[in-house]
Amino acid sequence: MPKLPLLNQTGATVGEINLADSVFGVEANQQVVYDVVKAQRASMRQGTSQTKNRSAVRGGGRKPYRQKGTGHARQGTIRAPQFVGGGVVFGPSPRSYDYKLNRKVRRQALRIALSDKVREANLIVVDTISLDSFKTKGIVEILNNLKLEGKIMVVVDEINDTLDIASRNLPNVTTVTSDHVSVYDVMNAKNVLATEAAVKKIEEALS
Repeated sequence: MPKLPLLNQTGATVGEINLADSVFGVEANQQVVYDVVKAQRASMRQGTSQTKNRSAVRGGGRKPYRQKGTGHARQGTIRAPQFVGGGVVFGPSPRSYDYKLNRKVRRQALRIALSDKVREANLIVVDTISLDSFKTKGIVEILNNLKLEGKIMVVVDEINDTLDIASRNLPNVTTVTSDHVSVYDVMNAKNVLATEAAVKKIEEALS
């Protein structure tokens, strides 16, 4: 059973927390993580690229010249793809890039990603995070006390407007609730800072 020191906002150790083996002690499997991250990245795509085919291009309603007798190949419209200003053949059209992955696979990938953070000592657990004001310097002070650098994902058990607003101006900090933790966000962050309550909720959801 993995054990981590439980810290407070000042960086002092106030106890110890035991993590569930079934969530934070899972063996690594790169293929599972890759499949889930790929699916999540695909779902982020807008899929709004579009070109006009021959039916969508303006004009070309009249037959450009008679069928026979001109010496040219027969043509029905000047908006056919072979003409300048004609429609595009096989161009992109709006679509969704989403595809389904089994729930078991998604959950297992999240367990693996969290377990990797524990093995790399990049999961930091604090008893609570509380700020007196919406000012950014409050969350900056906490991160400095915990000696955290690089991309940081802060995980809390419930929505905290003060924390959300205070961290909004920091480009390297992302704040999420425990029920919105994703594999991509965990893999994209160097350090994961979580409250004790958030860790317990994650364990309940993934156990």
